Amino acid sequence: MTLQHEIEREIAAGERADRPIRRMLRGIRHRIEARPALRRAYRIAVGVLGGSIAVLGLLLVPLPGPGWLVVFLGLAILGTEFAWAKRLAAFTKRWLARFWTWWQARRAARAA
Repeated sequence: MTLQHEIEREIAAGERADRPIRRMLRGIRHRIEARPALRRAYRIAVGVLGGSIAVLGLLLVPLPGPGWLVVFLGLAILGTEFAWAKRLAAFTKRWLARFWTWWQARRAARAA
């Protein structure tokens, strides 16, 4: 079994719905959904936290370090509550994957 398969198996095991932490989080989520005012406050908190982290990541992009990783973390947090953030994160990942492929091809062409 390759390392990739082992990692995928561990991730799948951790995401099973019968896991205690997932059950607990699902219960918390149901309690939040049952109260409209709490749901609104939760969405605002997620928006502020995720937006702040994404903006911080954008500020860190030109610096050495994990700027894009922080941006994706902010988008992932926003994506838990907002569909537009989930779509934006998917679009950005595809764009960066294409850019990275182009960049590697360019470097390989220069080296040859």
